[in-house]
Parts: sequence; C-alpha cells; structure tokens
Amino acid sequence: MAEQDSPVTLPVADCSLCPFRGKTLLMGRCMPGDTCVFINSGRQIDRFFRVNPAYAAHYLQDPFWERRAIAVRYAPLKALSALITDEDEVVRRAVAFRLPAQQLSALIDDPDREVRMTVADRIDPEHLELLADDPDYIVRLMVAKRLAPGRLFRFIKDEDLQVRKRVAERLPEVSLGLMATDHSPDVRRIVAERMAPEDATMLLNDSDWVVRYTAALKVDPAHLAGLADDPEPDVRELVQQRLNSNSTPEADHD
Repeated sequence: MAEQDSPVTLPVADCSLCPFRGKTLLMGRCMPGDTCVFINSGRQIDRFFRVNPAYAAHYLQDPFWERRAIAVRYAPLKALSALITDEDEVVRRAVAFRLPAQQLSALIDDPDREVRMTVADRIDPEHLELLADDPDYIVRLMVAKRLAPGRLFRFIKDEDLQVRKRVAERLPEVSLGLMATDHSPDVRRIVAERMAPEDATMLLNDSDWVVRYTAALKVDPAHLAGLADDPEPDVRELVQQRLNSNSTPEADHD
C-alpha cells in the first residue's frame, strides 16, 4: 500500500511563555495553532491582530519582520511614521499602503520599487510629478496613468514603450503630432487612432501599413490619391473605396 501523505503540522506556540496567557487566552481571544502572536506564522499573527488590534502598536519594533509588517495593518496611523525607514521592504510596503497620501513624500526615494509603486498609486496629485523621473518604468507608467494630460509632455520621449503608449492614449489631441514620429509603430497606431482628421494627413506616408490604413480612414479623401498604389492591398482597397464614394456621378442629360 502506498504511503499516505503526511498531514500538515500547524506550528503551535508554548503558551506558558506568552505574556498574554492570562489575558487573551483566558478570554478566548487567542488560540494555540490558530490565533497567536507568539508564533512565527503570518496567518496566526494576522488572526491575532484582527481579533486584538489594540496590541498591534506594541509589535511595530518586533525583531521578526513579518510580525512588524502585519502589525502595521492594524496599528494607529500616528504610530507608523517610525517605520518609514524600516530595514525590511515588506514592512515599508505596508506602511506605504496605509499612510495618508499627504505623508507619502518621505517614501518617494525608497530603494524598493514596489514601495515606490504604492506611493505612485496613492500620493496626492500635487506631489505625483516628483516620481516622474523614477528609474523604474513601472513607477513612471503609474505616474503617466494618473498625471493630468497637460503634464505628460516630459514622457513623450520616455525610453520605455509602455510608458509612451500610455502617454499617446492620454495626451491632449492637439498635441499628438509630437508623437507622430515615434520609433514604435505601436505608439504611432495609437496616435493615428486619436488624431483629428486634418492632422492625420502627416501619417499617410508612415512606414507601418496599419498606421497608414488608420490615417486613410479618417482624412479627407482629397488627400488619398498618393496611396492609390500603396504596397499593402488593404490600404489600396480602402483608398479606392473612399475615392469612389467621394466621386459624384454626373447627372444624366436628356
């Protein structure tokens, strides 16, 4: 007979060593192996603070990083500023998630990108631009998603494609010409889709056929004659259709 899998053994603390044995244990507010702050088990620690949030502030300087990180979730906000420079990034992430938006400036230069991502997602709009030059593209992408469209010009030449695509999606329509020569066809396709018909003429000779096709869909047919011999069949067909529909047949004379 095949040997059965061993059952999972839950870590159980020694209650005789716990300072809460005469308090929460007697009151049924903790339970060995399930709801316990004395054991190095994230699930049990979280359950303990969920039931006994008043004790969380006492563990913000605990030697065990996970106990500190979990305590941050339940401790009073006024007690969290001391952990902004905590040595563990998980603790600082928890702090960044809970601190009021106006206090997040202290974490803008945090060495951990996930901390800075949380800051970029939550910081008040007037300080958001302080993260615009972040070395990590995901942080800059989050800034580009939240920043007012009129403040996006600094990202037009960003080195990362995803950032520039987001900018092309949000830049004011009148400014899209600034991205019409972007080296990525993905960006230029977004520009072509959003451009006003009179501006889209500058994309009729684009090297990417999808960009030319998108521009040809919206410009005045008077500008399409140069695409009648386009190397892409779909572009030629579209141009022919638009030119034909624009021509007015002469009225018959008796």
